[in-house]
Parts: sequence; structure tokens; C-alpha cells
Amino acid sequence: MFYHAYNSYLENAFPYDELRPLTCDGHDTWGSFSLTLIDALDTLLILGNVSEFQRVVEVLQDNLDFDIDVNASVFETNIRVVGGLLSAHLLSKKAGVEVEAGWPCSGPLLRMAEEAARKLLPAFQTPTGMPYGTVNLLHGVNPGETPVTCTAGIGTFIVEFATLSSLTGDSVFEEKARVALMRLWESRSDIGLVGNHIDVLTGKWVAQDAGIGAGVDSYFEYLVKGAILLQDKKLMTMFLEYNKAIRNYTRFDDWYLWVQMYKGTVSMPVFQSLEAYWPGLQSLIGDIDNAMKTFLNYYTVWKQFGGLPEFYNIPQGYTVDKREGYPLRPELIESAMYLYRATGDPTLLELGRDAVESIEKISKVECGFATIKDLRDHKLDNRMESFFLAETVKYLYLLFDPTNFIHNNGSTFDAVITPYGECILGAGGYIFNTEAHPIDPAALHCCRRLKEEQWEVEDLMREFYSLKRSRSRVQKTISSGPWEPPAGPGTFSSPENHSRAREKKPAKQRIPLLSCPSQPFTSKLALLGQVFLDSS
Repeated sequence: MFYHAYNSYLENAFPYDELRPLTCDGHDTWGSFSLTLIDALDTLLILGNVSEFQRVVEVLQDNLDFDIDVNASVFETNIRVVGGLLSAHLLSKKAGVEVEAGWPCSGPLLRMAEEAARKLLPAFQTPTGMPYGTVNLLHGVNPGETPVTCTAGIGTFIVEFATLSSLTGDSVFEEKARVALMRLWESRSDIGLVGNHIDVLTGKWVAQDAGIGAGVDSYFEYLVKGAILLQDKKLMTMFLEYNKAIRNYTRFDDWYLWVQMYKGTVSMPVFQSLEAYWPGLQSLIGDIDNAMKTFLNYYTVWKQFGGLPEFYNIPQGYTVDKREGYPLRPELIESAMYLYRATGDPTLLELGRDAVESIEKISKVECGFATIKDLRDHKLDNRMESFFLAETVKYLYLLFDPTNFIHNNGSTFDAVITPYGECILGAGGYIFNTEAHPIDPAALHCCRRLKEEQWEVEDLMREFYSLKRSRSRVQKTISSGPWEPPAGPGTFSSPENHSRAREKKPAKQRIPLLSCPSQPFTSKLALLGQVFLDSS
């Protein structure tokens, strides 16, 4: 399936963003980036095709240009382009690419990801710190740009931007993402819900429908994934508070409805196909029982139509008018992959089989796979979204490939020497961004530049050797509690306050001894517990 779609794109659509499979040509959709090529890059490696991965990296280096007069979606450019380039950068050594000295803290793909992200930063220059939805890559935000942005378009940056800040040493990206997250948190209603669209200039809600689907979805996803990636308890606490409100007001018989954010009254009794990510997210916080119940509800809809319609009326048990299509979305397959890793339940493999058969039978055409315009009569539309190769096929493949390197349980890893010491990569625990681009969480600890982020055992051993040499006692204060970024969540009431916080030198905090942090191995432990420093 992957190669039928991928080769069709290369032969008929490249260098356009996406393939039009019914007319066998291409068109630009999200900004003229050869988007499908970027989105498919890490999937190539997951399928084991290192030679094509290497070729595409060279093509992107020669051709990718962000200095173009194009209005681009801030959200889509981040998850597809920045996320895709970051993932490919971190996987490039595994793919046999000859990396430059200093990798993963430097490299051409990282520089491209940083350049793309910098083009998005003007969108965050608002009184609230919440970004506009669209930015011109050459001129910044257009003067007449609408200030109304969806919740997901504000809260879906922390995974990519925190990774970028950790690798480049420029904190501005993570700071912008955190301000946006906190502003949404501060804007929740008294009953703990957020709406669908908000005015980024005034902070007032424009669409007050609360739910877990379109316009909101990846905000919740990034609170959980950001918490795991950054080991940030505050982000997880925020999600768990939202989760309580979502259960109290939107959940009915293991379905999730749309409600009014201030009153909790039902506004739309519909299931949206984008909501099918939710069981997978529940599995990440260990709520397997509820995840499976909701997943099985969604699976019944798939079996009814051979796909998930964009909107499904729950009381009527049928599609909603003008929302009958299925653009080959990955969300239900994504949840199946997560839940299968957690449970091994063969029902989840059955969904995978059904998805393969449905897509092959209904959607496959001579030039790729076409969006299903109407699940009732299987009419097709002339579009193949780039996420079909980035997400749908990838999650299907990973569902059926239990030994893929992505599923590594830590039994194998690579030790990498960086300018900041030795670090461990490829040990597993990959965090998928919302476009299914895997980020290696260990990489965030490879390029740390601040003294307070060093592993405490190193400081202790330096003190030990200093004592041994000088025979004098050195007084040293060691703080307790996990390290947090100097301007972490909960400190942002406004971008101005944030700027002031950045000017203050952060208090020196270190990881407590024996807390098993995922830090660079700047000290090497030998037999019998004797520790040798890099400089010894």
C-alpha cells in the first residue's frame, strides 16, 4: 500500500505538496513544501528502506526553500514539516546517513526544521501569546488576518518546539509553546472545559462547543505527550483535570458528545472521526478499560461503513448530511496500535485487517489511494492527503510489526558522543507527534548546555576527587526536586511576564541522586561501583 501510493506521488505529483490520484497529477495544499515527501520520510525508515531515505534527504537539502511568498497554516506546517524534519533528523544516523560532527545537536535537517519553525514565530506575537492560524512565510502575519484560531491550533506545539529548543539551545521555541498552552489553561470555563475557537487578540471564546474532537483534539494529546516527553508533572496535571471535566460533562455510554463549555448542556450528539485518537491517548495514561470500551464503540461504526465518516449521529446511528466522507484518516488505527501494545487483544488486529481490506477495496486507484467522498456509495474524491503515508500506513505497519525498532523496550541502544558528552539514543519510548512523526525522548538530553542540567552524580564525583586532591572540605549545597525549565508551566500570566522571567537567572536545581533521570551519560560507571569521569 505504501509503495503504490508513494511511487504514484513521485511519478505524478512531485514536487507539489500532494497527489491527486484520480487525475494522476499534483497540487499544493499546505504551503508548497513537497509535503508528501517530508511526511513520508520517517515511514521509509520504519519500513526498512534506508537507500530511499538517504536519497530523499539529499533531495530535500537541495530543493527545500522556506523563503517563499506563501500563506501557510501555522498548525499544519508545525506538525507536518517541522515534526517531519525533526524526526528524520533524529533517525538519520539509524538510516545510514553520514551525519556531521556534533549530531544530533546539529545537522542539515535540524537546520531546516529550525528555519521552518522560525517562519512561524511571528504568528505568536499577539497580546495573549496565542498564535494566529496563518502566517506568510516571507512577510509574517498579514494585516487582515483573522484573529480567530482553533484550540488545537494554539495548543499543538510543545512536542516539536521543546525538541527544537533542546537540540538547538534556543529556548524561544519551547517558551512560545508553553505560553500558548498556559493561556488556554487559564481560559477554561468554571466547569473545566475549553471551547473550539478563540480570539487570540482578546482571549474571548468565539465557538463555545467543548469536546475531544476537531478543533480541540491535539491540545489534549500534546498535554499528555508533552508531559511524557519532558517529564513535566504540571502538564500531566492539567490534562488529568481536563479529563475529569470531559468525563463528567461529555461522556455518555462510552461515547463522547459535544457540550456547551460553560453549562455542560449537550450541543451536538455526534461522534467525529477525529475523536478516534482518544482511546490511544487513554492508553498512554494507563486507562485501558475505558479506552477499550470507547474503541469498541468506534469500531462498530467502522464495521457499519467500511471506514469512519467525518460525523456520525449517535442517537440515529447514521452519518450526518455532508459529512459522510472518509479521507483515509489514521486515528482509529492509531488507537488500535497503542492498545495492542498495551493488551495484545486480537480484536485490535481484526480492526487492522478490516482497515487494510476496506482501503484496498474502496480507495485504491491506478495512481494511489483516493479520499472516500461518501461512505454510503463509495464515491471517491480527487485527493490523497499526505497523512495517509505519514500516519495511516505507518500505524497499520506498526500494528502488524511487533519487532520494529520503534517498539524497542530499551534492550538495545546507541551511545553517541556529542560536544556536551556522551548520550544514549534509540532505546525506545518514542513519542509520536500528532502527524505520527516519532521523536526519541532521549535526544532532548543530548545537547544540554546549562550547568544546572548536569547529572548530579557528576557533581558529587567532582567534589569527591576535589576532596581527595586538596584534603580540604568543600561545602556544597545540593538542591532537591527535579529540574524544570527556567520558565516552566504555571509561570506565564502574560508574554511580558515571560520575558521578565527569562531575564532572571534561574535558580540552580539538580536531579536528586538515584532518581534515575534520563540524562546524558557524562560519567561512566565501572565494576565495583567505581565511577570514572570523562576527563579521568
